[in-house]
Amino acid sequence: MTRRTTVHDLRSQKGSRKWLQLHVDNAEEAAAAMECGITILSCEPDHNLESIRSAVPFAFLSVGMPHGAVSSQQEAIRLGFQMLKRGADSIYCSHSAYFIEAMAREGIPVTGHVGLVPNRATWTNFRAIGRTPEEALRVLRAVRDLENAGAAAIEVEVVPVRLADYITRNTPMITMGMGCGSACDTQYLFSSDVLGTHADHYPRHSKRYADFVALTAELQTKRVEAFRAFAADVASGAYPETRHQVDMDDAAFERFFTLAQSI
Repeated sequence: MTRRTTVHDLRSQKGSRKWLQLHVDNAEEAAAAMECGITILSCEPDHNLESIRSAVPFAFLSVGMPHGAVSSQQEAIRLGFQMLKRGADSIYCSHSAYFIEAMAREGIPVTGHVGLVPNRATWTNFRAIGRTPEEALRVLRAVRDLENAGAAAIEVEVVPVRLADYITRNTPMITMGMGCGSACDTQYLFSSDVLGTHADHYPRHSKRYADFVALTAELQTKRVEAFRAFAADVASGAYPETRHQVDMDDAAFERFFTLAQSI
């Protein structure tokens, strides 16, 4: 790939291609994803954003607008443009369609969210959303609201596969599926779940392909071993050796000593 993936690229291939998508935490993860052909990424707008953008100049990068960060349409537009300037291709926003519409009117690509929305889980609890006909209809209404607001993409999280499939086939938005089988336009997971970087709860839809908790523990053991050996060498006089230091010849030191007497 020789140029950055755009909203137009994604929309023009909707229905004919399934995209892989990862939420990454740093530039190393982003570069590894890109090396594997994963060109749709998401991340937080923290200090890693610029380094992630630099590591994957051609990826499509959706950057999360912190929930509650804006309280007016003007603030949403201002923050949206700031995030685009920092390297985002799309602004993930779990705020209402009111804010999304304001950004979309200004040409800011926005990714909305339906189904299990963690920032609103107090209203639903953390569970599958849309199993009953009535709840499925509420999910669809939320999709239509975001679609009418001008969202470019929509995260569909933990809804029944048939509902996710219906949504995907009946909206022009790119559907980013997490916990929805293979029904959506993208197959989306968090790198922390894929890499096994934490010892906390893993959602049902996640799958661990590595055990970074064990690797991190092993690295910590190696750190302690190395630091302990360093301390022991200093205590015994084994470090530093002559090869670890520099010195002056006798003539240079004598000249220095003479000059030093004048200070």
